[in-house]
Amino acid sequence: MAVYTNVSDDALAAFLAEYDLGEAVAFKGIAEGVENSNYYLETTKGRFILTLFEKRADPADLPYFIALNQHLAANGFSCPLPVAASDGQALRKLVERPAVIITFLQGLSPRVPSAAQCRQLGMGLAQLHQAATDFEQTRRNDLGPASWPSLWNGRAANADALQTGLADKIDQDLAQIRTTASLSDTLPRGTIHADLFPDNAFFLGDRFTGAIDFYFACTDALAYDVAICVNAWAFEPDGAFNFSKARNLIAGYESVRPLQDDEKSAFPTLCLGAALRFFLTRLIDWTDTPADALVKPKDPLEYAARLRFHRPAKSIADYGGA
Repeated sequence: MAVYTNVSDDALAAFLAEYDLGEAVAFKGIAEGVENSNYYLETTKGRFILTLFEKRADPADLPYFIALNQHLAANGFSCPLPVAASDGQALRKLVERPAVIITFLQGLSPRVPSAAQCRQLGMGLAQLHQAATDFEQTRRNDLGPASWPSLWNGRAANADALQTGLADKIDQDLAQIRTTASLSDTLPRGTIHADLFPDNAFFLGDRFTGAIDFYFACTDALAYDVAICVNAWAFEPDGAFNFSKARNLIAGYESVRPLQDDEKSAFPTLCLGAALRFFLTRLIDWTDTPADALVKPKDPLEYAARLRFHRPAKSIADYGGA
């Protein structure tokens, strides 16, 4: 989450007048993350999150995101619900941006997840995949492997400015992924979150209470979602890989939905691809984020270090799987 677009008191009041939510009593920008503008909103009738869609969000995709949240909630998965205005529509405009108010989810996002939370997260991810099994809508992964060469194009100098020789390594990673079928359509597919980082997951103690921020959700390989989570949850702040956290995350997932043999075989490449995807988007945000944005760009070198870890991996056993 982040804030790129400022909302004045008058604009907020006019926007809330279209809802039956009472008057605003607290309104504060949320600086974490890098994509859309997000605000904590408290009114006389409750607590909510207000999101204004920016940058990579295609307005044509927004009804998909809203329908997905509604479907997951109806199927027992804990996630925020879009709030409809007085005309029955949840998607509206604010400060010339598509905007939506969603319900507030209880819990805290872990700063440094524990192994127990990683196991719970794995279970929650599998439950999400199961809850979305009969979700009929589909969405192409706009940040999937087909997009990576174009994201990388013209960025080699930026990468080498961060770390000498890094551009050659990224070229090699792209070449490896181009020559493998591990990220193809042959793996089991379905609706994935695609961005389930710790700041998008809530816990009460070690108990997973739900997920937020489904604005990268799409149709893709289910195991790729697990690989994204291993990258996001199993590395320590100093960059070290925590084998116990990865093992618990995978075991938690498999306690609900066991991985197939082809998913296990593909897992090292899926992890490499997931790390490459987030390295590339972080590199772009690192160099292109406006100086006056209330946002904290994430360091792309964190994912350069993850790429180094994944390159020699041979099997899911290198991540604690069996």
